Amino acid sequence: MSTRPVIAQRGDTLRCRGWRQEGLLRLLENVLEVGERPEDLVVYAAIGKAARDWPSYHTIVATLKRLGDDETLVIQSGKPIGVFKTHPLAPIVVMANTNLVGRWATPEHFYELERRGLIMWGGLTAGDWQYIGSQGVIQGTYEILAQVAREHFGGELRGRLVLSAGLGGMGSAQPLAARMAGAVMLVVEVDPERALQRVASGWCDSVAEDLDEALARCRAAQVRGEPSAVALIGNAAEVYPELARRGVTPDVVTDQTSAHDARYGYVPPGLSPDQVVELRERDPAELERQSIAAIAAQVEAMLAFKDRGAVVFDNGNNIRIQATRGGVARAFEIDIFTERYLRPLFCQGIGPFRWIALSGEPDDIALIDDLALASFPANALVQNWIPLARQHIPFQGLPARIAWLGHGERTRLGLLVNAAVRDGRLRGPVAFTRDHLDAASMAHPYIGTEKMRDGSDAVSDWPLLNAMLNCAAMADLVAIHSGGGGYSGYMTSSGVTLIADGSPEAEYRLQHVLDADTGLGVLRYADAGYGLARQAARDADLDALNL
Repeated sequence: MSTRPVIAQRGDTLRCRGWRQEGLLRLLENVLEVGERPEDLVVYAAIGKAARDWPSYHTIVATLKRLGDDETLVIQSGKPIGVFKTHPLAPIVVMANTNLVGRWATPEHFYELERRGLIMWGGLTAGDWQYIGSQGVIQGTYEILAQVAREHFGGELRGRLVLSAGLGGMGSAQPLAARMAGAVMLVVEVDPERALQRVASGWCDSVAEDLDEALARCRAAQVRGEPSAVALIGNAAEVYPELARRGVTPDVVTDQTSAHDARYGYVPPGLSPDQVVELRERDPAELERQSIAAIAAQVEAMLAFKDRGAVVFDNGNNIRIQATRGGVARAFEIDIFTERYLRPLFCQGIGPFRWIALSGEPDDIALIDDLALASFPANALVQNWIPLARQHIPFQGLPARIAWLGHGERTRLGLLVNAAVRDGRLRGPVAFTRDHLDAASMAHPYIGTEKMRDGSDAVSDWPLLNAMLNCAAMADLVAIHSGGGGYSGYMTSSGVTLIADGSPEAEYRLQHVLDADTGLGVLRYADAGYGLARQAARDADLDALNL
């Protein structure tokens, strides 16, 4: 274990041989600074880690400090393997996390390899050091709720009740996003300490230990027409069925517990988080059995809400898969949020783009906010989101921002920021990255690529091609991830990071990588037969060979 908390370096003092290496080191430190259990190297999602173990972490840090611009560090599932002489435009880091041959990509095989210290799960943005705290999830959650409002409620969620569960590293985004969308949220959390932390940090308004009390607070806020978020201490597998039994029908229902992992994530009724740890050690199969049964009960209640007219969707945690294992035949009548609400954006290469001020100066993000607002007046997502984020979202760790930008827009902003670093308007370099849930970078038949028009849901060539193309385009970090724990066998994705340090070389990388990254996303959907993507490819003059 680390002898002190890991805090990302701020300021202009370099510990490495250049800003490319220093920037990646600060991002590694940052994911632990804002992570869920940094003492265990866990960033989010129960077991999503930044490095395999502490010796690996310290070796990565030491290696980044000595790495030259013409060298590349190779990392395998969070463990540094070697340094190779490449060339000054090659990636500084390439990594692969949790990639198992198909027949072996099972939770059981993953857990055994993890127990033996041979593998780790990097999540989506944990293992490649791209997580920026709850803001990244808040923005995506907000955009989903905004689309739900436009499609189902005349563009307005004020006075509407949203039900969800889970206040972990990902789920904690939900209450603030719901309030920003104007809704009233009841969010169920099994861990009292975690719920209290979310209130203390401003994500939730209050904590209730009784369902009647929680409902009374929600109803009062609905009557007042005021956004509010109430955390209820309880178990979703008990609260959801109880609400259904009482005839309470929320307007919108989802879930963001760690239901994807029945061994390390979900807490069955009757067990405290500490008791779960004990049962996991003593009888992991029994813990999984209880978790699957509980998830099934929760999803049955979600289906009951749907039957009564609620808008119900899977928020990407594999809860429908787990419910199917528990015997819920109708689980896939619940929509997945990506296919239902976000696919038109992906067709245009629009997705969650992020930038992080490596200086640690909030004013650097303020300046980039202004650049984005001035540069993209026709992008309604940016024009709406950035003022909201400025008002409601405190920075965690290194100051950062996320916004949904598409093909061409990301490149333009990257070049503007690099110029601002060069001429001194920004106090330091800026890192650019994105969520793995992007147009070209994910194959997940039950999340990002569910119900593809041409049936290519499970074709994982696309994220692999995305990673190879980003290496060819000279990104600073490129990663290929597959699912771990309960996600094993369900997904492959790729991540990319670029450091804008004001140099001509950074400008060259930004131009090529950002164009390639989003351009492949447009072509992925164009190839699948989406007319919107084909038009976007023509509008951008992409060199598409099969349109």
